[in-house]
Amino acid sequence: MKYVNSVLDLIGKTPMVKLNRMVDDTMATVLVKMEQLNPGGSVKDRMALNMVIRAEEAGLIKPGYTLVESTSGNTGLGLAMTAAVRGYRCVFTIPDKMSKEKIDMLKAYGAEVVITRTDLDHDHPESYVSIAKRIAKETPHAFYVDQYSNMANPEAHYLTTGPEIWSDTDGKIDVLVGGIGTGGTISGAAKYIKEKAAEAGRTVKVMCPDPKGSIYLDMFQGRKPSDPGVYVVEGIGHDFMVDTLDFSVIDEIRQVSDHDTFRAARRLVREEGIFGGGSAGTAIVGALEVAKELGPGKVVVVIVPDSGDRYISKCFDDDWMKDMGYLGIEERIGSVRELLQFKGNHVDFATRDETIAAAAKRMSELGISQMPVRSDDGAPHLMLHESDILQALIHDKYRSSDVVTKAATELRGHVSIDDPLSKVQKIFDDKHMAVVIEGNEIVGIIGEIDMVAFLAAKS
Repeated sequence: MKYVNSVLDLIGKTPMVKLNRMVDDTMATVLVKMEQLNPGGSVKDRMALNMVIRAEEAGLIKPGYTLVESTSGNTGLGLAMTAAVRGYRCVFTIPDKMSKEKIDMLKAYGAEVVITRTDLDHDHPESYVSIAKRIAKETPHAFYVDQYSNMANPEAHYLTTGPEIWSDTDGKIDVLVGGIGTGGTISGAAKYIKEKAAEAGRTVKVMCPDPKGSIYLDMFQGRKPSDPGVYVVEGIGHDFMVDTLDFSVIDEIRQVSDHDTFRAARRLVREEGIFGGGSAGTAIVGALEVAKELGPGKVVVVIVPDSGDRYISKCFDDDWMKDMGYLGIEERIGSVRELLQFKGNHVDFATRDETIAAAAKRMSELGISQMPVRSDDGAPHLMLHESDILQALIHDKYRSSDVVTKAATELRGHVSIDDPLSKVQKIFDDKHMAVVIEGNEIVGIIGEIDMVAFLAAKS
């Protein structure tokens, strides 16, 4: 029989997946470290288990004790899962900006959840950190796990995440990209990878995308931090420095807006089938920027920290995105790909040696006013228009027995499959049909009535 002794044995050894549609051949290879495939749904499972194990080894806790932690959700979920297996109670404080899904999931594990205000400084007596410390102090046999200072946090990633990435890339990684929450993931993984790279005579750069409003960029650059701003993405960035973050292994921090973050998270699932959370969007924005700068032949590894299933009511909800101002007209009306999936992408072609009469007859039978001419051997795409045929025959410019290439004109109004429908509308304004080209192939034709039907079905 093949099985593991507990769900905790499934933590780690997550795969990496290559991005295909979000990158092009002018960019570096981008590999996604799929941390949402941990059993608790996030990278935090690794450090949650390690922090509990280290506390047990130090004699600080034993079954029946209470684990207390201040969390944005994922650390709490990892601790709750570990506690369920190893016999602990859990009490978690969580800021009120966090998603309902996270709070409900914590309760599903049997944890007690205390909701606190988001808009308080971390040392305010009613902040989620201060309240957690107070609960731990007032509760018999309680242990404040303290992910922000507990060095078993980065240790978990030095022992597992870093070695996995180094091994799975055969040591050929050029840049590691990951967000900073407690800093444990990037600090531990980067430390291991940089050590191995140095042994191999190589250099690996570490770049951390961070929310606009977080203090980390100021602190990294040695500046006095400005007043923390408000950002909506969960689980990364901070308004206070933490002990588990090691700036010495980080080469660069770039700030990313909530707008770009959430759009990237939505693209990741729609274009690559990878269902990451909001902070995955932050990391992906940074990874794509780096991949463009590096160019082909380089390898970028980006850590996706958690699953999108805990943000359904937020960045994956169109109404929420509209209310927050993150969804522009391009995202609201949809993409060319979505419309083709709705209507189908069958295309009828005229052949280059087909007569004008034969093509006109087929166009009449199909009820279409334009027909593309199939391109051979890389020849330019052409389009046959009924109005051009009519004018040519009236003025004896062509005979009906002539081949279609004589009456066809250069293709206009083409779009790519991933363009927004707002670009299609501009083509309609120029009185053209939109021809969808992927690679060098015509894969669809969109008329105004197709767009009307699609938008009516969405409303």
